[in-house]
Amino acid sequence: MSSSYLWAGVIKILLTEPNMEQRGSFTLQTDNFREKDIKMFSKFIAVVVVLASLSTIVHGKSEPAQNVDAKTGAAIVAKLKTARPDLDYGGVTQSPIDGIYQVQVIGGPVLYVTGNGEYFFDGDLYQVKPSRFVNLREQAMVGQRRELLAGLDVEDMIVFSPDGPTKSVINVFTDVDCGYCRKLHREVPDLNKRGIEVRYLAFPRAGIGSPSYEKIVSAWCSETPGATLTELKNGGTVESNQCADNPVAAQYRLGQQMGVNGTPAIVLADGTMLPGYRPAAELARVLGVDQAANAQGASVESN
Repeated sequence: MSSSYLWAGVIKILLTEPNMEQRGSFTLQTDNFREKDIKMFSKFIAVVVVLASLSTIVHGKSEPAQNVDAKTGAAIVAKLKTARPDLDYGGVTQSPIDGIYQVQVIGGPVLYVTGNGEYFFDGDLYQVKPSRFVNLREQAMVGQRRELLAGLDVEDMIVFSPDGPTKSVINVFTDVDCGYCRKLHREVPDLNKRGIEVRYLAFPRAGIGSPSYEKIVSAWCSETPGATLTELKNGGTVESNQCADNPVAAQYRLGQQMGVNGTPAIVLADGTMLPGYRPAAELARVLGVDQAANAQGASVESN
């Protein structure tokens, strides 16, 4: 049985100086289109172009990305570097589409590139399955996130732990000036009562060096990080504390590696990412945690 793919169109794009909308450290500029025009065009293409089959795209099932030969990979990266030598490019792998290769921009998106490096598109690649579309990029990211999480030191996070046994854990990329981050933080006592530990990672959306960055650094550098983070999320002010060994910048870059582009972003232990705010009851259902709340009060421990 053959597989089909939904392709949002291949657009010739030039990587130029970062004077358009930023996606982390990565920016796009096109020959004849503005970024917003590309988005509208891609949506239009996605509606009218469903590639049930292509002469060059026939696979029995999706397979893990395979490394390509060194010569092909080097040629593709060399072509990309003629436009943006300032970007760091990861390994080149074969995509599920014949003749299209995947290139990970470090701290940026995955690019789907033609064999000569002349054309690419970025974003999600979907496989058409019976009754559903499967996001192949997200499938690949799940494993990467799981590996990245395994390498983290919990001591570098701000952790809110249950009073009783921990039944499950969520890792949350957060920003102190994000409204939905504040709303999720108000759910922490309920999450803890349900046995769910909340581990915060810093992701100041405005970027490194921004006022939000300086605020969240003050929480990580505080002698009472949990209380300081809560104060900031409640709209309070705290004394600036910019310690040299804080992990905020590293966690921000980690979030970009994991595909975080907004906050809150909840990453589960298996590498699945749940973008946006979710109430405690919904998270408990997703995690399979017993819904019965502990009879204890809503006290919260923090490290």
